[in-house]
Amino acid sequence: MKRLAPLSLALCAASLGAGARAATTITIATVNNPDMVTMQKLTPEFTKKYPDINVKWVVLPENELRQKVTLDVASNAGGFDVATVGTYEVPIWAKNGWLDPLNPMFSQNAALAKSYDLTDVLEPVRKGLSYNGQLYALPFYAESSMTYYNKDLFKKAGLTMPAQPTWAQIEQFAAKIHNPSGGVYGVCLRGLPGWGENMALFDTMVNTFGGRWYDQNWNAQLNSPAWKNAMTFYVDLVKKYGPPGATSNGFTENLTLMSQGKCGMWVDATVAAGFLKDPTSSKVVNSIGFTNAPIGPGTPRGSNWLWSWSLAIPKSTKKEDAAFKFITWATSKDYIALVAREKGSWAAVPPGTRNSTYANPNYTKAAGDFARLVLNSIKRADPTHPTKDPVPYTGIQFVGIPQFQALGTQVGQYLAGALSGQSTVDQALAQAQTAAQKVAKEGGYQK
Repeated sequence: MKRLAPLSLALCAASLGAGARAATTITIATVNNPDMVTMQKLTPEFTKKYPDINVKWVVLPENELRQKVTLDVASNAGGFDVATVGTYEVPIWAKNGWLDPLNPMFSQNAALAKSYDLTDVLEPVRKGLSYNGQLYALPFYAESSMTYYNKDLFKKAGLTMPAQPTWAQIEQFAAKIHNPSGGVYGVCLRGLPGWGENMALFDTMVNTFGGRWYDQNWNAQLNSPAWKNAMTFYVDLVKKYGPPGATSNGFTENLTLMSQGKCGMWVDATVAAGFLKDPTSSKVVNSIGFTNAPIGPGTPRGSNWLWSWSLAIPKSTKKEDAAFKFITWATSKDYIALVAREKGSWAAVPPGTRNSTYANPNYTKAAGDFARLVLNSIKRADPTHPTKDPVPYTGIQFVGIPQFQALGTQVGQYLAGALSGQSTVDQALAQAQTAAQKVAKEGGYQK
């Protein structure tokens, strides 16, 4: 074997070192929802396209993800190169200068911009991820809320689900279906405390019962009759006809219960429709029914939410280019088609983001009756007019102010306390009113 001269060895070592340095590792923080788990599993497809980029994942439950990502981004720690964020965070974090604007990155890469096709992204979703005319995140999936029901259980009970149910009807149906000794609960609703967990569902209930968080002068309204009626109804409904230990059940837990045939009805995110139609994870593929989210006695406004789990690039990253390549890959038309191939069904693709998905006959055939329902729910949701009476904030299942992350979680804990019997509805509402009023004063909203 021919020996290399010392200079040649040095040059080889330098070359190898340069190659090693060329590889970039990005850290991605995301929630442990099924769509994101699929994204993680498909990482080899990304690294095949971009072999000079390695991917490290941090996958957490929703409440924990929000805490860790908020702390990291706000402190400029730089722990994450891609952050999974929602419609609530994006405008607030953009205003704070915590996120990189994406428009300049698209402008610098004309070929990628053309293939990505931002105009294909649903307008309400794009608007929700923008601030001052700049886009700050790309939607991985978008959702509204809707009602799921087990058609077999309804048929057995002689019930017919209307196209637009009321909460009163949901209660009536739950009473007739509820059979805990047979392992079936009348209705499953989020009970896990958190501004994005139990409060996401409960906020829509408050809206449609005629309530609001604040009046136009930022006076808290949580001690109003509408709030009391909504909370009393929620607590009674879940206690009587929900599964035991409901305060431990968020989106993921209720999805499991519904997919196993243990819930007669479930009101939650439209994104679950694809999972419930997936034969690899659902036992109710042939019996699952879909209809609009319930409305209450006050108004149809704010009865279904608008949300997008999206991928953003924190300002603190030193790997902006690699991060941009990942978020455009994971939210592209090609990625959606990749998921369809991987899952063997177009019904399983990340929904709610692109017009082309809903124009695709493969998707509409696989999704069936829920495709149009989901699209209409997203387009109907109006964060600028979420309530019966005027309000000084935007947001359907949240109040679009920085303090709401803490406030909503605090009120969610009071709600869970009333549900678990640790406090009364009146006590929970008194505590919630005090907390909301404090935010209005100390946040400088109340003049």
